Amino acid sequence: MISTAADIVKKAIENCKKAGTIKAEEFPDIIIEKPKKDEFGDFASNVAMLLAGKEGKPPRQIAETISKEIKQSIDIRKVEIAGPGFINIFMQDNYWLSLLKEVHNLEGKYGTSSIGAGKKVQVEFVSANPTGPLHIGHGRGAAVGDSIANILKAAGYDITKEFYVNDAGRQVRTLGESVKLRLAELQGKQVTFPEDFYKGDYVKEIARDYGQYLRNIPDAASSATPQEFACNAMLKQIEKDLKDFGVEFDNWYSEKKNLRESGTVMDAILELKKRDFIFVDEGAQWFRTTQFGDDKDRVLSKADGELTYFASDIAYHWEKMTRGFSTIINVWGADHHGYEARVRAALKAFGYDDSILKIIFIQLVALQRNGVPVPMGKREGEFVTLRQVMDEIGKDACRFFFLMRKSDAHFDFDLELAKKQAPENPVFYVQYAHARICSIIKHAKEKGIESSKTDDVHIKLLSLKEELDIIKKLASFPDIVKGSALALEPHRITFYLQELAGLFHPYYNKNRVVTEDSQLTNARLYLCAAVRTVMQNGLKLLGVSAPEEM
Repeated sequence: MISTAADIVKKAIENCKKAGTIKAEEFPDIIIEKPKKDEFGDFASNVAMLLAGKEGKPPRQIAETISKEIKQSIDIRKVEIAGPGFINIFMQDNYWLSLLKEVHNLEGKYGTSSIGAGKKVQVEFVSANPTGPLHIGHGRGAAVGDSIANILKAAGYDITKEFYVNDAGRQVRTLGESVKLRLAELQGKQVTFPEDFYKGDYVKEIARDYGQYLRNIPDAASSATPQEFACNAMLKQIEKDLKDFGVEFDNWYSEKKNLRESGTVMDAILELKKRDFIFVDEGAQWFRTTQFGDDKDRVLSKADGELTYFASDIAYHWEKMTRGFSTIINVWGADHHGYEARVRAALKAFGYDDSILKIIFIQLVALQRNGVPVPMGKREGEFVTLRQVMDEIGKDACRFFFLMRKSDAHFDFDLELAKKQAPENPVFYVQYAHARICSIIKHAKEKGIESSKTDDVHIKLLSLKEELDIIKKLASFPDIVKGSALALEPHRITFYLQELAGLFHPYYNKNRVVTEDSQLTNARLYLCAAVRTVMQNGLKLLGVSAPEEM
């Protein structure tokens, strides 16, 4: 592996310690940044300023000391001290060319790392109530959750993807009753449909299928109830929609079976009673969440004995902890902000450090056509479901667009832009860069030019500024993936891919890859193949395809 700039700075500080010019027993994390302007170097570090307090010396003096050691590395072209003590580092061109070889050597593994050290992480996402089709908000949550899981896996974590099925409680009972009434309606009976029942066309379809099911089943006495049939039907549709969206779960966790029927909910409440965090008021059981920072105490069971959804949430997170995850990640809709304090209170009450829980909130998506808001009501005949959006613009555009902003930022989704075969469409711009490279390599093969092995390529011929800029961007990919994993921010990958495509397209438009000079041709094909590899690896993390033709 090629030494990173952080490795070089770290070694320089260690050499300073051995020489006695730096006396601090411990030194801070090495933070390396890419300066905004090229004249400030390839990398910059503020480590001298972080050490100043411990050393009792001016930052610039410490920076000069560290710089002398940094200059000893063969990969360093020059080092400059700027401002109060920033260390600006300029790398040799050979350093970047060596990193290009690393892309070719690692291929599909380029960008992966072992920073996760095999730690078990659960990512729970979507978890939509099985009472209706997935909407576009669920789609954004699915894209974010699945991509986070992919990125964490690439960073060396042991990932479990889980869908929590809310198949118990009032909402699924209401779904069953809605189907029951629609079936009676289909049979010609007069019915009054309550305001809070589910009225979508999908309920009529389930009722029609349920009637057919009852006619075909030999023993009506042992048949599924309307609630069971409807819940299973919706789950099948949700699972199919997600699979077509590129999302498959390791575990579908049933509230009814895994928490209610197994007794886990009652066990969790009993455990909280033992810890003296439960009190009874007017027949209802309350959890003293205010002892752990919540704004008010919460009901776990009502006076009639009916359990609340929060009771199941407590048991679910308690059970998660028993499975030995080092981190549990919940991807929630923005309307769940109020739930965070109470869930954290539950973890604390059970004796766990609640920092183990990471919550990612998914903000709303506003559909647009050419910048004009799309009416969201079904009366206008406009779609709102994930399936309908996928059918119109495709999975790739759907996922890429959902991942173009931070998950907690409101997102305006322009459907017409997502369909355009033009540079202003970000997903087209990125995928076209990959397809363009595939076309270049295919064209070269047709002319009898095969991609050469690393040892046969004269990569020093890649001396144009545009070529070195592309190589530097490729070199930053592993750090982008690590940073995305640690911050749980998949949008960093989409930004990166757009920037890489933004470097490649102008380079290609300006410079011929297949030229009369065979050595230059091989070098440029080598560069193009590396860009293709990184494009593939990045798109794979997002769950987006890398087409060879467009």
